[in-house]
Amino acid sequence: MASLGTPTFDQLRIFLAIVDTGSFAAAGRKLNRAVSVISYGIANLEAQLGLMLFDREGTRKPVLTTAGRALLAEARSISAGMDGLRAKVKGLLDGLEAEIDVAVDVMLPPERLGRVLRAFAAEFPTVQLRLHVEALGAVTAMVLDGKAIVGVSGPITEGVERIAAGGVLMVPVAAPDHPLAQMDPIPPGAGRDYTQLVLSDRSRFTEGRDFAVVSPKTWRLADLSAKHALLREGVGWGNMPLQMIEGDLQSGALVRLVMPDSTEGAYRFWGIWRRDVPPGPAASWLLDQFVASTRDCPEVAGLPAL
Repeated sequence: MASLGTPTFDQLRIFLAIVDTGSFAAAGRKLNRAVSVISYGIANLEAQLGLMLFDREGTRKPVLTTAGRALLAEARSISAGMDGLRAKVKGLLDGLEAEIDVAVDVMLPPERLGRVLRAFAAEFPTVQLRLHVEALGAVTAMVLDGKAIVGVSGPITEGVERIAAGGVLMVPVAAPDHPLAQMDPIPPGAGRDYTQLVLSDRSRFTEGRDFAVVSPKTWRLADLSAKHALLREGVGWGNMPLQMIEGDLQSGALVRLVMPDSTEGAYRFWGIWRRDVPPGPAASWLLDQFVASTRDCPEVAGLPAL
């Protein structure tokens, strides 16, 4: 078997230009090359591969051979990869980050997060993103520890720059068979008599601090999904983001508790970054989008912060 040569990227560009434009002359115009250069490039590519890529007999328009059609997808893949490489290098030369780590609070509504990240992927296709979803002070901890360049945090601590980024309404709920759900009305202080499910903090920054906890009987959970599941099972009562449990309220899987000593309130978000490590272009854009997407939150306007 004859040994294969190594095609150049320029030869592959010529090959794809002919396919896309339909002729050697049109490919020459697209690449600003003489037709003789286009013909020479394809001849060299075919010699390197040991295959005929175009059938030139009996037609004025070059037609892909079976081998040409088989190699077309690979050639396009290589071309796309080279375009991506060039874009990434240009971004690095322009100061664009190659990758960024972002930490967001677990309370951030998934639809908001999805909209922002979809826009980010379209705006910065060469930037790799690592997303960390944490609770309470753990978002701030990741930013301060340098594990995330920016964050969308709830409770925060000193040492970060911040900008307001809206919030979500937290409401007390329980399963329909929970004793609190069956009281009408709920008397003052009744919440203290039953187990309250509380989201706990895995960081050192808000450790030991309670947010809207009224019952001395608590179960501490580090995962919001687990808290949601236990609420639905009637294990206890607790606060949840209204947007997350609207479907449960409509279906009757959960009941919103109207408590005289209400624990309802706004869980505020803040866009944060370290003072000594300002975010680059992509991270700054992402932070701006989070702020823009969460600033207008009429459901928390005028409510006290938890």
